[in-house]
Amino acid sequence: MALNKPTKHTLFKNTRFALNGLVEVTQNERSFRLQILLFVSGMATAWILPISFIHSAVLSVALFIPLIAEVINSAVERTVDLVTLEHHELAKRAKDAGAAFVFLSLAMLSFIWVLTLYDAFCL
Repeated sequence: MALNKPTKHTLFKNTRFALNGLVEVTQNERSFRLQILLFVSGMATAWILPISFIHSAVLSVALFIPLIAEVINSAVERTVDLVTLEHHELAKRAKDAGAAFVFLSLAMLSFIWVLTLYDAFCL
């Protein structure tokens, strides 16, 4: 049996683990805090704009994409650091791939916002 895996999973325990993870990432990752700032300002913008409910909902849902990517990137970074703190080319590649994931999520967010706002205001 794995030492890091709890023996009994419940919805309450799993929720607590998830919330602990969010707190840990928020406390220790500046980039995640910046993503939260983007999320909050984007949510306010999405619901203040004079657009339909559907357009606002699409913009709001899209704001979760970079948050999810940043949490996954943080998990990759922690896993790599657990294995080695020394410079290793594969460790660098893993961390770079995580960073690329975050970058692509921001590109996708931008693309969704541009298309949605174009649809809302120009059609």
